[in-house]
Amino acid sequence: MDLTTDYLGLKLTHPIIASASPLSKDADGIQRLAYAGASAIVMPSLFEEEIEYELDKIDHFLTFGSDSFFEASDYLPKPVAVLKKSETYLKTIREAKEKVDIPVIASLNGATPGGWVKYATMMEEAGADAIELNLYYVPTDRDQPGYRVEMQYLQTIQQIVSCVHVPVSVKIGPYFSSLPFFVRKVEETGAKGIVLFNRFYQPDIDLEELTIVPSLSLSRSEDLRLPLRWTAILSSMSTIDIAISCGVHTAADVFKAMMVGAKATMTASELLKNGTGRIQAILEDMEQWMDLHEYASIRQMRSSMNLKGVSDPSSYERANYMTVLKSFQPAK
Repeated sequence: MDLTTDYLGLKLTHPIIASASPLSKDADGIQRLAYAGASAIVMPSLFEEEIEYELDKIDHFLTFGSDSFFEASDYLPKPVAVLKKSETYLKTIREAKEKVDIPVIASLNGATPGGWVKYATMMEEAGADAIELNLYYVPTDRDQPGYRVEMQYLQTIQQIVSCVHVPVSVKIGPYFSSLPFFVRKVEETGAKGIVLFNRFYQPDIDLEELTIVPSLSLSRSEDLRLPLRWTAILSSMSTIDIAISCGVHTAADVFKAMMVGAKATMTASELLKNGTGRIQAILEDMEQWMDLHEYASIRQMRSSMNLKGVSDPSSYERANYMTVLKSFQPAK
């Protein structure tokens, strides 16, 4: 069976990418994922807040004591360990590239344009095969219109695309007034891929302690439906590569993603829950299903069920809403 696919111009042996998780936080973990059969690996994000903190610390060390004495202009205190986070991240990229021969995708998590985009260049120089920009911003200013938020996103993407030569993908959430329009604008920046979707983890409330507590729940196959719908729509009108990153747990999930037009799938929850051995198990299930249904390659099925590929495109649009409501039978 030919399971190969192209994503961001990278040749992958199959569509299953290990997405960002604690499993890929260091070079040894990346090596274990490669041995387990991942076709590519996304590292956890370097966060904008961490970068800004480091830049602030550097500025403090470089200016501290500058007016203390006459010779202060010749005095520069050493910024001890202020680059620890970013240097560790870059070191992980370099070590990982020495250990594995599959693509390693670095990740930046942010939403605002700024000097921190230089870290994208440093990631490229460290050996990253691509960079995933993980957009995460919760607008809380009621005077900030939606189009300004999107312009902020696009400026950030444009800055990163312009400063690196490796392909850039953009991981986004589903909360846009016009997702097709925004994806078109992302494509115009020169970004090579879109990852659907970013999961926004919601906090909970501890009623006894009266505190806000972080809450994390792993994805399920049911979570695949939203990115499936939008991939089916977007792949019919765009040439940008699409990866689905939410709800991928089984061979069936991978096939559904390919049929609606995705170039790759990303999984983390399944590996965290059931171990990295799941990659090979899913690949074996894929080969068996393709043999049974007489598919020779992944390319053969790609986009066969997207907006242009199905006989009833309205199933992906508003008509599906009415059909589902009418078909539901309440319990008696």
